[in-house]
Amino acid sequence: MHAYGYPWPIETTQLDNGLRVVASPDRTVPVVAVNLWYDVGSRHEPDGQTGFAHLFEHLMFEGSLHVAKAEHMRLIQGCGGSLNATTNPDRTNYFETVPAEHLELALWLEADRMGGLVPALTQQTLDNQREVVKNERRQRYENTPYGDAWLRLLPLLYQPGHPYHHPTIGSMADLDAADLATFQKFHATYYAPNNAVLTVVGDAEPAEVFALAEKYFGGLPAQPDIPPAPDGNLPRPVHGPTAESVVADVPAPRVYLAHRTYPFGTPGYDAATVLAAVLGQGRGSRIYQQLVDGSRIAQPDNAVAYGVDLAHAPAPLIATVTARPGVGLQQLTSGLAAVLDQLAHNGVTEAELDRAKALLSTGWWRQMSTLAGRADALSRYTMQFGDPALAGSRLPAWLAVTPRQLAEVAEEVLDPEERVTLTYRKEAA
Repeated sequence: MHAYGYPWPIETTQLDNGLRVVASPDRTVPVVAVNLWYDVGSRHEPDGQTGFAHLFEHLMFEGSLHVAKAEHMRLIQGCGGSLNATTNPDRTNYFETVPAEHLELALWLEADRMGGLVPALTQQTLDNQREVVKNERRQRYENTPYGDAWLRLLPLLYQPGHPYHHPTIGSMADLDAADLATFQKFHATYYAPNNAVLTVVGDAEPAEVFALAEKYFGGLPAQPDIPPAPDGNLPRPVHGPTAESVVADVPAPRVYLAHRTYPFGTPGYDAATVLAAVLGQGRGSRIYQQLVDGSRIAQPDNAVAYGVDLAHAPAPLIATVTARPGVGLQQLTSGLAAVLDQLAHNGVTEAELDRAKALLSTGWWRQMSTLAGRADALSRYTMQFGDPALAGSRLPAWLAVTPRQLAEVAEEVLDPEERVTLTYRKEAA
């Protein structure tokens, strides 16, 4: 099957244990990208277990039944490959790019930590990685200027009880309170073949990919009791705009304005993605033109707007600017709000829309130019929408957005009564 936006072949199969396998051959270079998505992220975490999905992103590199601690990384890098993993509210993914002749090694390693992590998980490993996560929280969120913005925005955007209310880094108290058996149960529940998608893109025939998947994953048992994630499409409490002000050791005042939009993959979110590009992507954007080059109240290196591609509830659109020297927080906040309000009331020009679509096209093909980028997209569309070929629909959907659609979405999404405002100002000298 082919689709504009993904013009490479795609073949799929499903093992008896429920593992969905996607293969997309590309003989251009003798390399393969392996991508394994698990349907577990922070939105799945029960009360008292926040941060578990992210912690397992670390634990999955700490050894499994037949692979010693740090051996996974050593073997992949030793054969000339690269690897990493990420966690977000919707999913956790693990990925490697290796020379094609080492595809079997990569699949064996992934299968061993899917089925063999729990027997190898020790209290010492758990305690060590808890400390690693705490240090990550300190470095990325607590000891970096503006670093905790995402941690603050989520509970302002999503009410208590909403699956997006807490961040993937989770609660250190929850991580400390859980015992080894609790973590083992979490892995056994979610890291199962019927809760995963395996994608291989590159120099490998689909028949080979499917045979190797059966060889290494086929014997792993399905998990019959995977609990459904909480529903994210909850009505938002009616309380008007929400604001939080932070006084911190920051170099300059900064403001974030955030709105809930639509779930990723919907026509509304496609329009919101184009809207974010019009608002704050590049030097030609509204925010840059009006606040950096125009009134000159914002610094050029942080005048942006972007969407966060969350698929199971209205996803956020965030605009942010940092003040130039001598500019106060109130002036900065009013200036950014005025840009958003003007767009909501007056819509966009054809030139702005064309520019935004060109930027999005470039970004899409930049991702699709890499085997790893394609593999990640195919895993996403298989897991979240049931069909990897739907990856090819995203770019055409952006390009089909009309000025009228964008104006309607802007008017609805950028409602000041639904706005979240987060501000940072410097501590008094």
